Amino acid sequence: MTAFVLPLSFATPDVSAASAPGFTPGSPNVAVADPVVPRPSGRACVVTLFNGFQFTDFSNHPYTYAPPTGCGRSWSKVVLEADFAVTAGRQFDRTASLWLGGANIYFGTTQEPSATVAPSWHVERDVSDFASLLANPQSGQAILGNIVDSTYTGVISGSARLVFYPANVLAPKMDAPDAVFPLSDGTAGGPVTLNTGTDTLSRTVSLPTNIERAYLDVFAQGQGGDEFWYSCVPDQFADQLQSCGGGSYRETQVSIDGQAVGVAPVYPWIFTGGIDPYMWRPTPGVQTLNFVPYRVDLTPFAALLNDGVPHTVAVSVTGAHGYFAVTGNLFVYQDHNRKKLTGAVTANTLQGQPANATIGNTVTDANGVVSGGVTTNASRTFRTAGYVDTSRGRITTEVAQTVAFANTQDFTIDASQYVQAIDQRTTVDSTTKTRQGPLGIGTTTTVAYDFPLTARFAYAFDADGNITSSPSQVTQGFTRHFAKKLGALTLYRSDVDNHISTSDTLAFTDNAVTGHSGQASSQSFRFSDNLGSCYGRDVVTTAGLLTSATDGGGCSGGRNRLLWFTHPDGSADTSRVEDPGVF
Repeated sequence: MTAFVLPLSFATPDVSAASAPGFTPGSPNVAVADPVVPRPSGRACVVTLFNGFQFTDFSNHPYTYAPPTGCGRSWSKVVLEADFAVTAGRQFDRTASLWLGGANIYFGTTQEPSATVAPSWHVERDVSDFASLLANPQSGQAILGNIVDSTYTGVISGSARLVFYPANVLAPKMDAPDAVFPLSDGTAGGPVTLNTGTDTLSRTVSLPTNIERAYLDVFAQGQGGDEFWYSCVPDQFADQLQSCGGGSYRETQVSIDGQAVGVAPVYPWIFTGGIDPYMWRPTPGVQTLNFVPYRVDLTPFAALLNDGVPHTVAVSVTGAHGYFAVTGNLFVYQDHNRKKLTGAVTANTLQGQPANATIGNTVTDANGVVSGGVTTNASRTFRTAGYVDTSRGRITTEVAQTVAFANTQDFTIDASQYVQAIDQRTTVDSTTKTRQGPLGIGTTTTVAYDFPLTARFAYAFDADGNITSSPSQVTQGFTRHFAKKLGALTLYRSDVDNHISTSDTLAFTDNAVTGHSGQASSQSFRFSDNLGSCYGRDVVTTAGLLTSATDGGGCSGGRNRLLWFTHPDGSADTSRVEDPGVF
């Protein structure tokens, strides 16, 4: 566990408040407030993965990768860049994923087009954690299933590349994981479908015997009957409330050899065709185009993983109801000075804990009027701990977490209206204590996540029961607060806040959508840390067009500035400033 003293050079030039660069007010093209990946200064090497792929069916698109020439094998950062576009016409939102050596390096969805708008968009992801994979030639594939015919005419195209930044004095080599083990659909990669809560994505892996730290990055994307899982109610209320069944509680479970070792909350991503497509033009929902994985700390179980026998790592989704697309990447850090580490798992209070939710209801049905609500609440607190004896002495790790879920849905259903209002919140409070050596010197890291979602869908009916209008409103958020301390001294702190509010009203004639009105949205993204980084961007849209995009909100002097090694998107960073080590 190596601590880094990083030069405090900023990755991007200061950008003054007011109009953000690259945005055109009045444009219908995709506009998001999310930051791009910060980069170190200096030269870079680019490796193209694919260029100009067209996605017109459900075939996978293979490509090959070779490490860059002229940039060595010592990199300070590696960034995935991808550009997508879809022609004007009619097309669904589609799921897109990129794979290399069976490992997922990108997961997201696409923007829907309109008859007159051909949207294009750019996504980036810090893939420095995959350095061990990128050091060797690999096969990869792009998965983006699409249908193009006389009805669905939108052709999706895309290109992707990797950008490598050689290490130097100002941007030293990353402390990347020593190995990555994909949890995917075969050697070429791909998400695995989990239809029920008992289905699992499981892979048996042979691991090195000198693991110091281990982390599992998890993606769990609701599809099909689970696309709107947050709007579902328990089966006994589904018919009465005219809603999807299966309940609203979803949680990802992680196990090793059948032993529960961690959990991951499920983020309520909303795709660009979700609820009312006009709400997401031109600004999609939080992370819709570029999902952020949730990182589960498996370090307390390093001693178990080091025992020299194969282990089965499995992922399931509590409450899955047809279906979730799931994948993961297991990252491990090794002791380079010792071939085998011994140790023990000393605590695991998660094992045996049921993943149960408490259901409450105030639903009434009187004289043709259904009203009231359904509440779903779940909370679990657990502790895992273990140690390994390394070449630098004993390292102990303790993880304590509380994960809470709350979903309240209120309904009003009668001859003139159908109204469903959702208020959901998922929170994670996690504390990790790492101690090293006989003196027990170490760090304490705390991470708090908050995934708020409020949504209101409504339908108005005429006297004949036909839909006349459908107003919808959604507010969605993602916050992450991180702190790493040595005693009372704060070594690093960062805060991420990404929120969007959007609304629109659909108009109907003969139960068919004939138009819409009142589209308006605002997205606000904020990032800051205690080293001087600050990023703020606000994007406002009206009637499907960009109204304004301004930078510098919340930053001193109204100027954005990001240190090159930061993770302003809210993804975990255990290779640099969030490394739990001291020495």
